[in-house]
Amino acid sequence: MQRRGRRLGWLSFALGVVQLAAPGAVRRLSGVDDSARSRAVVPAVGARELVHAAGLLTSRRKGAWAWTRVVGDAMDLTALGVALAHRGGNRRRRLVGVTGAVAGITALDLLTAVQATRATRTGPGPARGARTGGSVELTATTTIRKPPSEVYAFWRDLENLPTFMAHLEEVRTTGDRTSHWSASAPFGKEVEWDAEITDETPGEKIVWRSVGEAAVPNAGTVRFTPAPDGVSTEVFVVLVYDIPGGAVGKAVAKYFGEEPHQQLDDDLRRFKQVVETGEVVRSEGAPWGKRARKEFPQRPAQPLSDSELAKGAGA
Repeated sequence: MQRRGRRLGWLSFALGVVQLAAPGAVRRLSGVDDSARSRAVVPAVGARELVHAAGLLTSRRKGAWAWTRVVGDAMDLTALGVALAHRGGNRRRRLVGVTGAVAGITALDLLTAVQATRATRTGPGPARGARTGGSVELTATTTIRKPPSEVYAFWRDLENLPTFMAHLEEVRTTGDRTSHWSASAPFGKEVEWDAEITDETPGEKIVWRSVGEAAVPNAGTVRFTPAPDGVSTEVFVVLVYDIPGGAVGKAVAKYFGEEPHQQLDDDLRRFKQVVETGEVVRSEGAPWGKRARKEFPQRPAQPLSDSELAKGAGA
C-alpha cells in the first residue's frame, strides 16, 4: 500500500505539472472549450494535484491522502459528465476518452484508500476498558539497514524498548507473552500496566495490548517488512491508547511539549540508531539522552561545567 501511495503521489505530481505548465494543450486534448471558466479550472485542478502529490509523497498517512484524491476524482467526473451532455462530434469523443481515464484512476484511488482504511481497522483496536471518545491512534515508519530477523529480535526482547522509547522507564517480561510496563507521563506522573502479545509472526509482526485495569489502556502493532534494497527493513508501527483527560488532556500535553505523534517519530528515530549503531546518538547539548527533556537550559553554547557533567552522570 505504501508503494502504491507513492506511485499515486508521482502521478499527481505529473498531472499537476502538466496542467499548470500547459493548460491550453490540456484543454485541447481533453475536448473542453476555451471559456474563461475552463481557463481557470484547469490550473486550479493542477494545483490541487500538486497538493495531493505533496501529501502522498511526504506523509505517512497515505490512506487519508488517497481519500482526498477520491474526492477530487468525484468532482472531476461530475464536471466531465456535465461537459459530455453539452458536447458533440470530435470533442465529445475526446471527452469520453478522458472520462474513461479518470474513471480508471478513480478506481485505483478508491482501492488504495479502502485497503489503507481496512489495514488500519484490522490493526489494534482500542484496548479493553478504553474510552473510545478519548482514544488516539498514532502511526509511524522508519527504514533500518538491518535484516528483518535482526530488527524483529531486538524489538521482541521487550526489555529493550526503554532504550529508545523515551517515556518508558521499564518493561519487565513476566511470561512468554506477558509483561509489566512502567512509564513517565506528562506533568511528572508515572503509570504502570500489564500487557500481553495477542498475535505474532516471527520476523514479521508483533501485536500487543494492555490487560486488566490499565491506567492508560493501549494496544499496538509493529510490522517488519523487507525493504526494496534487499538489505534493510521497513518498520511500521501503529499505537492506539487513551490519553487521560481525553481531548483536553491531549491539548494540554501538546502545549507542554508532550505531542504524541512527535514522540513516536522520535522513538523510531532512536530505534533506528540503536539497532544500526548500538547506541542513541546524543549531542553535546543533551548528553544525558532522554532525561534531557526535563532540563533544557536556554543559554548560549558553552562547554559543560564539571558540576553539570557530574549531575548528568548521576541522573
